[in-house]
Amino acid sequence: SARASARPEMLWFEVMFSLGSHRATPHGDRFLPRGASVCPAMTENDHYFTADPASPNERRRVRVRLAGRPVEVEVAPGIFSPGGLDKGTAVLLVEAPAPPATGTFLDLGCGWGPIALTLALSSPNATVHALDVNERALDLTRRNAAELGLERVTATTADGIPDDVRFDLIWSNPPIRVGKAVLHDLLRTWLPRLAPGGVAYLVVQKNLGSDSLQRWIESELGMPCGRFASSKGFRVLEVRTP
Repeated sequence: SARASARPEMLWFEVMFSLGSHRATPHGDRFLPRGASVCPAMTENDHYFTADPASPNERRRVRVRLAGRPVEVEVAPGIFSPGGLDKGTAVLLVEAPAPPATGTFLDLGCGWGPIALTLALSSPNATVHALDVNERALDLTRRNAAELGLERVTATTADGIPDDVRFDLIWSNPPIRVGKAVLHDLLRTWLPRLAPGGVAYLVVQKNLGSDSLQRWIESELGMPCGRFASSKGFRVLEVRTP
């Protein structure tokens, strides 16, 4: 297709626009709210942070274990971890402490929804926002939440979350491969929206810069950030409000 053969520099601009605040573009705001700015990052054709994947929307059902129980979910190509539960997210779901019974939670970069679904299954009275740039991923998260009867999960781009919402808990397997500039803008936008006493848990592969990201969060955002757990080549970082 024309999209599949697009020049790298055109896809470079698509990522920049789809993650940024350029509302005149086809995709508008996705990960970052209106008014935010972002630096561009190079990408590959139809990566998981593409807003409108070009790959065939061939959906299939897989069985995974979330919140201690087997569930069946729908996945598809063109999203992050299209085959099921990826290793990093699996580490986060095992190592992060149990979420509180109630509150407002954020899954930052939801994919097909494993983190959001786990939070909602574990805390049925909590409100869970699942945020992603990828429209196919958002649709899968909505469908999977509906299938599991999780009515308090809302899958959306950044514009769907009111500016005054603050989060008691953020869990994320952040999109490291978008590049440091975009990743930093993403975290700079959402981590400061933790409520007083709120906490975030981020899973990052060690060889993809988990330790340098920890230092950046502390130095640039002024937020306490520690190594909560390490497992299978990943670190789980704990970020708290100052």
